[in-house]
Amino acid sequence: MKKRLLWTAVAAVILAIAAMGISGNYMLDYSLSPAPERADTALYYAQLYEQYPATRPWVDSLRRIGALRDTFVTMPTGERHHALYVRNGGQRTAVVLHGWRRCGIDVLFLAQMYEHDMGYNVVVPDLHAHGLSEGDAIGMGWHDRLDVLHWMDIFHTDTMVVHGISMGGATTMMVAGEAPPKEVKQLYFVDDCGYTDVWEEFEGELDKQFGLPPFPVMYVANLLCQWRFGWRFDEASPIHQISHATAPMMFIHGDTDDFVPTEMVHRLYAAKPEPKTLWMTKNTSHAESYKNHEKEYTQRIRAFLK
Repeated sequence: MKKRLLWTAVAAVILAIAAMGISGNYMLDYSLSPAPERADTALYYAQLYEQYPATRPWVDSLRRIGALRDTFVTMPTGERHHALYVRNGGQRTAVVLHGWRRCGIDVLFLAQMYEHDMGYNVVVPDLHAHGLSEGDAIGMGWHDRLDVLHWMDIFHTDTMVVHGISMGGATTMMVAGEAPPKEVKQLYFVDDCGYTDVWEEFEGELDKQFGLPPFPVMYVANLLCQWRFGWRFDEASPIHQISHATAPMMFIHGDTDDFVPTEMVHRLYAAKPEPKTLWMTKNTSHAESYKNHEKEYTQRIRAFLK
């Protein structure tokens, strides 16, 4: 009888461990698997033109003169990464970063704002495991910060701005906590609806999508992420990175955002030392501040960069 109870207990423990492993791996794959259509540039352009029709004639005009360039570089990791590059001339360059499971094409409306309206050169990377850049799993901005620094080093000018939306905003903040290329004399950062840290964002989505508490799934997934991909949810922390960032930063967030909850931006703003500015966009959900307030968005960015 005692042996039977012992074996039953052992079996229960094994099943529990297996279940946690399966659920942790499922969460990891759900969160970090690249989009199946990641390399379908025609699809992304079609979506861009539907959402932002004014970008089509701008893109067409750049293509006619050969000014929209596909650029591939080998990162220090050995991966081959892709970016779109528009050279306007001069010593001002914007690096524009897309969101989760999107690609550089998705944020060409911001590239148009910088190039067409403000006269900047623009670099629009496909982040690791997005678009035409290599990578097997999304990095949520953590290792991407080093890739962005590499792009900045390649295309450095006297003045640079890094501007990201959603996961791109989080990446922007993580870049802000690192030393920039020494050639850059003036540096600015714009975070549009980025999260505080990966752990907190995943914890919120776990509750919202599956109704599950963080323990044990988050803890198992965190360990598996370290083992499989070499980073942890708790180290990928924009709020920690910006706590020692010194360059000016502008925070933009929709007041009805529930994907990256609006309250996050207030904690991010509090964590960032001066100089900084915050703009809450009214009646705006996730990643729609430019779409809903295009004219004011452009005016505020222009004023921030003066």
